[in-house]
Amino acid sequence: MLVLGLVLNVLGIGLFCWLIFMLAVYALPFFVALSIGMLAFHGGAGVVGALLIGLASGALTLAVGQVGVAVSRVRTLRIAIAAAFAVPAAIAGYHVMFALSQIGVPSLAWREAFGCLGAVCIGGTAWTRLTVFAETRPLESAGVAENMPRPGLTAATHER
Repeated sequence: MLVLGLVLNVLGIGLFCWLIFMLAVYALPFFVALSIGMLAFHGGAGVVGALLIGLASGALTLAVGQVGVAVSRVRTLRIAIAAAFAVPAAIAGYHVMFALSQIGVPSLAWREAFGCLGAVCIGGTAWTRLTVFAETRPLESAGVAENMPRPGLTAATHER
C-alpha cells in the first residue's frame, strides 16, 4: 500500500509539472481575462456576461500575441511581445516551484533556489512556445531582411 501511494504521488506531481509547462504561455491571457472579467462584473455585466467578456479578451490577447510575434519583422517588437508573455509565466513558475518545494525541502535557501530554477525553466518554455511560429529571416539588420542578390546562373540553367 505504501508503494502504491508513493507511485501515485510521483505520478500526480509529474502530471502537475507537465500541466504547468503546457499552460505556461497562457499566464498573461489568463491574467487579462480575469482582470477584464472582474471589471465587467463590477461594471454590472453579470456573471455570464463577465465570463464571456473575460474569455473573449483572454483569447484575443493570446491570438494577438501569437500573430504579432509570427508576423512582425522587427526583432525588438518580437522580443517585447515574447517577454510580455514570458515574464508572467516566469512569476507563476517561481511561485509554483516554491510551493512544491515546501513539500520536501526544509531549507529556505534551497526552496528559493528551486523557485528561481522553476521561474527560468517555465519562463523559457513560455518564450519558446510563443516564438516557435516566428519565421527566421537571413541576415536581419535592424529588423529588416536584407535583399539578397540572386545568382544569374542557377542549377536549372547549368543543366541546359
